[in-house]
Amino acid sequence: MTAPSDEEFDEIVEKRARRTRVIAWIVIISLILVGGGATVLALIFG
Repeated sequence: MTAPSDEEFDEIVEKRARRTRVIAWIVIISLILVGGGATVLALIFG
């Protein structure tokens, strides 16, 4: 097995960073939606 070149390594790091960023945004948005939904239900049903 050959060691990856610098270009390949940079590409791998970039893909991983992009995937991490996307997952982080999905988690943040879902937490806001779920938290906001819980708050609305709490206000309606007191």
